[in-house]
Amino acid sequence: MPGTKEIKRRIKSVKNTKKITKAMELVAASKMKRAVSSTLASRLYAEYSSEILASVAQNIEKSTDPLWNEQAEGKNLIVLITSNRGLCGGYNSQVIKLALQTLRLLGEGEEADIVTVGRKGDVAMRRVDQNIMGVFTDIPDVNIGLRDVLPLTKLIIDEYRNGNYKKVYIAYTHFTSALSQKPAVKQLLPILKKDFLPPLPDKERVGVRPKTEYLFEGDFDVLIKSLAEKITRMQIYQMILESNASEQSSRMIAMKNASEASSEMIDDLTLMFNKARQANITREISEISAGMASVS
Repeated sequence: MPGTKEIKRRIKSVKNTKKITKAMELVAASKMKRAVSSTLASRLYAEYSSEILASVAQNIEKSTDPLWNEQAEGKNLIVLITSNRGLCGGYNSQVIKLALQTLRLLGEGEEADIVTVGRKGDVAMRRVDQNIMGVFTDIPDVNIGLRDVLPLTKLIIDEYRNGNYKKVYIAYTHFTSALSQKPAVKQLLPILKKDFLPPLPDKERVGVRPKTEYLFEGDFDVLIKSLAEKITRMQIYQMILESNASEQSSRMIAMKNASEASSEMIDDLTLMFNKARQANITREISEISAGMASVS
């Protein structure tokens, strides 16, 4: 059994660690509240806009804009959304694992490039020798605005329009609750004739609306091009919001579990300290009694 001095040092060390994890838990809880609020505030808008885009895709026969049409040849592009920092449980590992599974499902004959959002995804993809053509690490983790994702959305849309890729996928984490986040991979481009956002809970579901016939006034190609670009940008923005809310929730839960584990460890070490001290006292009493007996 370790000595009492060593146990006291360990107790002090664990208490200091608990202070750090508790502070990180409170910070993550504050960020989570703002991230979840932003995510839920824009979720219905993103769903409506996605349904409009899918409905328009069903009603138009052909458009000259490449966003509506699948390329015959080319590589695939996977956008991987992770965090810049760790200490958030399995948040990063789950979405990275799903992205790697997607690469395997695409087949050996299919070439793919990677665009990473967050340092963790960049490190993971470089470790497995994937071709990374873009890295974005400057997106804030609080108060994310549409302007913050413009460089990312511009890169994705321009690369697809230039014919460099035939399909674009996004690997992100869908926020369900503080205790539940689900990694997902969705096809972003070309625009599908069905909603590519994950289904919402029943209480948030807006219902299935009948097919809508749209009348277009003005230059059809200009209008369709602008509509596709703006709504695609909105979908990317919403997926980043979902991932950010999931990241902060995962970090809060991870730090909470670490704080609780620290408390349990402190209790165990305190019990061990008390046992060691009692053993020392008993040994000293025995030595004194033996000394007195030898003198008498």
